[in-house]
Amino acid sequence: MQIFGVDIGGSGIKGAPVDLDKGDLAQERHKVLTPHPATPDGVADGVRQVVDHFGWTGPVGVTFPGVVTDGAMIRTAANVDDSWIDTDARALLGERLGGLPVTVVNDADAAGVAEMHFGAGRGRRGTVIVLTFGTGIGSAVFTDGVLVPNTELGHLELDGHDAEKRASSKAREDHEMTWEHWAAHRVRRYLAHVEMLFSPDLFIIGGGVSRKSHKFLPHIEGIKAEIVPAQLQNNAGIVGAAMRAAGH
Repeated sequence: MQIFGVDIGGSGIKGAPVDLDKGDLAQERHKVLTPHPATPDGVADGVRQVVDHFGWTGPVGVTFPGVVTDGAMIRTAANVDDSWIDTDARALLGERLGGLPVTVVNDADAAGVAEMHFGAGRGRRGTVIVLTFGTGIGSAVFTDGVLVPNTELGHLELDGHDAEKRASSKAREDHEMTWEHWAAHRVRRYLAHVEMLFSPDLFIIGGGVSRKSHKFLPHIEGIKAEIVPAQLQNNAGIVGAAMRAAGH
């Protein structure tokens, strides 16, 4: 069974058909740059470009970097234009895609669902927290495999700042930090704060940095929970979006 998944990020919009039996992309993904400003119309055009690249005509699952309620309504927009707030993304994208059925889900929730079903969280009980490090920090919290949606732990206050402004992958690049310094100081401090609040059994680190986990995970010390990289890496959001669309 194949369903199309699209992952909207602060820097890029990527997507592909997903093989839901294998939990992997059925074809090589296609990516376009996220427009700036990332307005609803501009981003919708980017999603259309990705879907049209494959000539897809079936259901489409789309992730969004913010709180999504009822599979449609956008409530926050930290790393895209504020005009997204209170937009019915399902209606907008459905219209832009010529009437295709569209399901919208928080980006980190989608990545987390994919990792829990097909990846590093498969079969894990207890409290598992999936964190995606990219333009911001996304989070997905699971208790015995059940998702608590829209947690947005990247916006916890950390040392007087929004946490993702201190510990995201973009923050590392913007401040020209080495992988070691970023991991040992910024990420470790952030994980310690999240651990204090939630006492998880497992952290799964996803997003684009997951494919370079060997550069930073060895430098994160003093965390009681197990820490592992995401197995689906940066494709987790696409897979999770397709899974959500199949469920609807």
